[in-house]
Amino acid sequence: MTQNNEQRMQQYLHTVETYLDEACFHYDAEPQKKLFESIRYSLLAGGKRLRPIMVLDFCKMCGGNADSAMPLAAAIEMIHTYSLIHDDLPSMDNDDFRRGNPTNHRVYGEAVAILAGDALLTAAFESVAGAKLSSDARIHAVQVLAQCAGCTGMVGGQVLDIMSEERACTEQEILDIQIRKTGALIRAACLMGVIAGNGTAQQLDAAVTFADNLGLAFQIRDDMLDVIGSAEKLGKAVGTDETKNTFVRLYGLERCEELVQKHTQIAIDALAAFDSNDFMTDLAKSLTDRES
Repeated sequence: MTQNNEQRMQQYLHTVETYLDEACFHYDAEPQKKLFESIRYSLLAGGKRLRPIMVLDFCKMCGGNADSAMPLAAAIEMIHTYSLIHDDLPSMDNDDFRRGNPTNHRVYGEAVAILAGDALLTAAFESVAGAKLSSDARIHAVQVLAQCAGCTGMVGGQVLDIMSEERACTEQEILDIQIRKTGALIRAACLMGVIAGNGTAQQLDAAVTFADNLGLAFQIRDDMLDVIGSAEKLGKAVGTDETKNTFVRLYGLERCEELVQKHTQIAIDALAAFDSNDFMTDLAKSLTDRES
């Protein structure tokens, strides 16, 4: 990234981290302290914050006030965090570490981890409903978030992923998993940013093209890093996807690199619908050579 865009990234990260820390899950009068501790353990565990940053920057690219989009940005991070907590469970991926720290269920137990995920999912919609946006914008954002996180989006993709474990998948089946399991939340983030910024129908369409192609590039890179990455940089075990239906298993590393480049460029081209798109362009490019 350029120096200016790196500075903007750090500003976005600071804004997101501060909001999540100061505005979320402070219920001092409530007795279920362990639940809130479990939620904040995972919600504040760091990470790229890619999805909330997309909400803020797409809002900004549409001429909106990024502060008004912050509840939507927090909502998408809540959904993402809940999905990670549940993905790590023994009945799912059975992971012991996430971002270099013990997974939620290893610290708080399986039952509390499940309930922490449930609470994060519910709180996400409360956050959107309380945003200082028009009622039409809030309803539209709730609809987008529900569609992208639910049975036709992320959850549906997770089910397809589980079903695929027993056999080799076709190219289309792997794409069907990716566009739901990983791509759907990226799509939600970009669309909610446009909604918060009162963007045009053309910009909504462009956001979908950007998100779908960037999500694909992101997942292919993620599959590659499971083969060529290091556990130290990733903060989790590598080689865990060796027997799974991944893009690397389907195409090989060389073809995967070509596809990352191709879909990243399609995503960047879609940003022509937005003014001042240099940050998002730079962010998309950074995915082509990331190591974590």
